[in-house]
Amino acid sequence: MNDEADRVCLGWQFAPTLADPGPPPARPAAGPADRLDPGGLAAQARICRVISRPARAGAAAGLLAAVLLGGMWLAGAAGPAATGCGTLAAVAGAAGCARSAWRDRRRLGTAISAERHRVEVAGAAQARALAARQGEHAAQYRAWQRRKAVFDRQPAWFAVGLPPGIDRIDVAGGTLAGWSALVTTLAAARLSAGGEVSVVDLSEGAVAGDLIRLAQRSGLRPLVWTLPRDLPQLDLGTGLDAQAMADVLALATGAAGGGDLAVGRAADGSAADPAADCALLERVLGVLGPDPRISAVTAALRALADVGDPRADLRSGLLTASQLEQVGTLFGRGAAERVVIERAFVLESRLRRLDALGTGQPPVPEARTRLRVAALDRRAGVIGNRMLATYLVAALTHMLRQAEPGEPWTHVICLLGADRLGGDVLDRLVAACETSRTGLVLAFRSIPAGVRERLGRGNAAVAFMRLGNGDEARAASELIGTEHRFVVSQITDTVGTSLADTWGDSYTSTAGTADSVAGSLSVGRNAGGSRGRGRSQGGLAPFGDFNASSSRDSNYSVSESDSVSLTEGINTGTSWGISLSRALGENASLGRTAQRSREFLVEADELQRLPPSAMIVSYPSGAGRTVVLADANPAIGTLPGASR
Repeated sequence: MNDEADRVCLGWQFAPTLADPGPPPARPAAGPADRLDPGGLAAQARICRVISRPARAGAAAGLLAAVLLGGMWLAGAAGPAATGCGTLAAVAGAAGCARSAWRDRRRLGTAISAERHRVEVAGAAQARALAARQGEHAAQYRAWQRRKAVFDRQPAWFAVGLPPGIDRIDVAGGTLAGWSALVTTLAAARLSAGGEVSVVDLSEGAVAGDLIRLAQRSGLRPLVWTLPRDLPQLDLGTGLDAQAMADVLALATGAAGGGDLAVGRAADGSAADPAADCALLERVLGVLGPDPRISAVTAALRALADVGDPRADLRSGLLTASQLEQVGTLFGRGAAERVVIERAFVLESRLRRLDALGTGQPPVPEARTRLRVAALDRRAGVIGNRMLATYLVAALTHMLRQAEPGEPWTHVICLLGADRLGGDVLDRLVAACETSRTGLVLAFRSIPAGVRERLGRGNAAVAFMRLGNGDEARAASELIGTEHRFVVSQITDTVGTSLADTWGDSYTSTAGTADSVAGSLSVGRNAGGSRGRGRSQGGLAPFGDFNASSSRDSNYSVSESDSVSLTEGINTGTSWGISLSRALGENASLGRTAQRSREFLVEADELQRLPPSAMIVSYPSGAGRTVVLADANPAIGTLPGASR
């Protein structure tokens, strides 16, 4: 970045080279610890009692039986052998049941001891795992601290400057807070480099308040005029010659009437020729002598328009008798007298608000500093503020014309609320700043048609801040520009070739011979006969029935047959064929993109959602048009990561 750009800082651009390490790693928390469950232990004890209840009952029953048998033996109710055997059996059964109950009790104690051991082992394992995780977390946290320190020390905010050859900055849109941030950032950088800054605040919002307080804390003594209250201390334009003063006053009175100076028409449609007003004022100033006060000019205009009592102006010392006589004879008598009287009355009614200009004690040369602020008070009248705004800019323009050209951006003028001025007044100021190499910042709250055609004109950079109005946001998006985007698949070329050939031939030959001879000879003889004899006998027997029968038959047959058959056949066949088929196919396809579209670099809704101190800077460069997003917050310059 060159020296000229170093002196002009519009804001800051966030471009870190390292990624943000993010939040610190979370500290590991201890998991739920295993512990003995009293309810579970009580449940196991109840289960053990239920299971061992039969064994305990059996032991009790065995002991009771042994006692009873012993009592019976003592009582003599039973013999010693029987009671001895029964007692031994009862004692043995009671001992077995008692042993079973003891084993159940022992198993319960073993299970409880195992559970306690498991809980202790699990607790120790969890403690070791937690200690390991905490050790890893400590290492990760130390590594995160190192990355965070490196990230905080790196230069993440870079100043957005201007390339060589930029004479003016046009600011479109924005809020009062955003303008305050922009003016403070730009002026602070320029003042720290040893330059001068003049702020003309026409917004009636005290935009330069933060800049004034910052300069006072830095040891500077800024000159501040709040108009119209500080008109007596304002010396801007008091040293101009008669011709320049007449031009300035004519422009101021034309603006007070709400007219368009470029077309010479007042707001009510009446003729308002700035040249005629300038000529009239120039003649009046010629009568009053060098460096007259505005109050003397308005007194002469009252005398010319025959308004009020001239003797009061004579007694107050605004006019002398000689000057009053010369003013009365300036335009003579005739048809032009009425026109002169009307214009003199109009000029006096508008210029009387400037009577206090320069009547007080001007700042001493030692009190002049490198920061000067002139701001309009919102409590003043609309017409008066409109005239004061035009007077300030017109007088400043004439002073710039008389100044010698200096280094670019050595002196910076910030004009806030420039959309309240006429286009002719702005064009003169821009031309004077280009001639004197004075840096100029024009801030427009809105962008009507007259402002839109002047944005970016010449060697100017344009900064777009928040634009709440949708129409203005769309207009700003169009002013920023568009870019080309290419889309695939609109033109397709296809080339194809196909060839098929088939040829076939077939031959078949068949020959056959068949002979057949058949003969049959049959000789038959058939003879048959039949002969039979039978006997039957039956009776009773002591063990069942007995039946016996007998039969004898005779049958015979004789048959003879003879047959002869002879068949002979010969069959011969021959088949021959040939077939040939050939096919060739070729296909080619080519797809090519030729569609082209344009898209906005910045959409309108993005301009409506910009933060108050954010702005989109667009300026010409060697690669075309450069668009940069910057933040004009002056507090960013105090961050450790801010780099110029």
